[in-house]
Amino acid sequence: MAESPAREIPAREIPARETMEFDVVVVGAGPAGLAAAIRLKQISPDISVVVVEKGSEVGAHILSGAVIDPVALDRLLPQWRDEDTPIKTAVTADRFYWLGPSGALRLPNILLPPLMSNHGNFVVSLGNVCRWLATKAEALGVEIYPGFAATEVIYQGDAVAGIATGDMGIGKDGKPKPGFTRGMELHAKYTLFAEGARGSLSKTLLAKFNLDDASEPQKFGIGLKELWQVAPNKHRRGMVQHTFGWPLDNSTGGGSFLYHLDENLVSVGFVVHLNYRNPYLSPFEEFQRFKTHPLVRETFEGGKRLSYGARALTEGGYQSVPKLTFPGGALIGCAAGFMNVPRIKGSHNAMLSGMQAAEHVAEALKAGRAHDELSAYELAWRSTDIGRDLWKVRNAKPLWSKLGTLVGIAAGGLDMWTSTFGMSFIGTLRHGKPDSATLLPAARCRRIAYAKPDGKLTFDRLSSVFVSNTNHEEDQPPHLKVADLDLQKSSEHNIFSGPSERYCPAGVYEWLEMSGTLRFVINAQNCVHCKTCDIKDPNQNITWVAPEGGGGPNYQNM
Repeated sequence: MAESPAREIPAREIPARETMEFDVVVVGAGPAGLAAAIRLKQISPDISVVVVEKGSEVGAHILSGAVIDPVALDRLLPQWRDEDTPIKTAVTADRFYWLGPSGALRLPNILLPPLMSNHGNFVVSLGNVCRWLATKAEALGVEIYPGFAATEVIYQGDAVAGIATGDMGIGKDGKPKPGFTRGMELHAKYTLFAEGARGSLSKTLLAKFNLDDASEPQKFGIGLKELWQVAPNKHRRGMVQHTFGWPLDNSTGGGSFLYHLDENLVSVGFVVHLNYRNPYLSPFEEFQRFKTHPLVRETFEGGKRLSYGARALTEGGYQSVPKLTFPGGALIGCAAGFMNVPRIKGSHNAMLSGMQAAEHVAEALKAGRAHDELSAYELAWRSTDIGRDLWKVRNAKPLWSKLGTLVGIAAGGLDMWTSTFGMSFIGTLRHGKPDSATLLPAARCRRIAYAKPDGKLTFDRLSSVFVSNTNHEEDQPPHLKVADLDLQKSSEHNIFSGPSERYCPAGVYEWLEMSGTLRFVINAQNCVHCKTCDIKDPNQNITWVAPEGGGGPNYQNM
């Protein structure tokens, strides 16, 4: 017997969402969210806590270098060093280089501010650290729901009262398909947003509550990373190497990292500050070019690339941290902008902020309060280790941007030295324009010629997306929303020569001639959720929203 054709579900038959009640909902199973959940249960085991995570599993969307400062772990889980954990590789060597096109100048460690030392830190896969933290949270009774994207903030009056997860099984036409499943409403007395840099719900909260009105514009970078297995004779377990300079010009900020883990694994990455001006610049291609430098390429000759990923990161620091609290919740981790840019570290501050927010939430719940503002968390962070950490480096990014790489890094280093002793001769500098406003018209810039990839050391975008294990359900509403296609053509293309084709590290955007008409093509299935388009589009015409839960990259050991 022939199967009957599938029936679309009429909109009137879409059921209401089911609801679940919790004391605390945490959005995002990264270091901040998991630390918050663990700390809540440590303080009061009776508090009901749920963590929702849009990745297919905990760690699937986590991308970081990473060298971690264990200060937060030591406070959250003091016995961790006596356990079997993914934190195994202590830093054994710490090197900084200034790169030219064919040579490198090593900077003596003694000249660097003390805070730049990686002594006592660990080289890790942050994704694996999060997977381990998730087991700790679950052992304490935290419920963790991976594969569920938080797509909507639930309000009770003017207060946040939880979140809703996205519907599953909606077609591109916006209509339910067979197998449609309604999202859930997770109601909470307090909701903590730990979405990372440029979180889609955090962005709406910033606007609704005017959280960033009194701060400097948040600044961002894009970080690109590959994981390699290298020849045993080229592996230096625990070695940490950072560079700045080539291949970027003096007016473009950024730099590299190269970290040797265990088992002959090496993570290599490149960061480009998103306030760059030349619309022809491609962060992905600059990363590939960087690997050809004599200081770097030898490490990877004869090796095998295992994985690739990209993610935006917050760079504004101390002066760009927005107001963190609002009725019913708070921002934590990189959603709040707690990354230390010169150190290329954010996980320690992310965890510390999650722990601090958890302590204030637990105190409010103990007092019988719900949906009010955690003002003490907002007032306290600058006087804690987070504030002290960010205050010392607050001028590094603006000096770099204003003076260029060579002079800016020297001036920033001097300011970090004086700030280490609680002094500053220049106060706190401003960042200026948001990153979306820094591009120059293409007519004022030179094209950049990038070499073709060799498939051994350098690669193209599509083969890179393949090893990121990125996958999306193709028949779903677009999660990359262009507000005005005419504006995209008249400005993004005609004035800036289509920088979206170059700033996207996954080949999502293309300008193509189709039947004599220029069209803006969006290959949403390639998206690795880096959020760069949401940040860098010169008209803020592209908005990233969460796709169907479980979609996106599936990073392993990243």
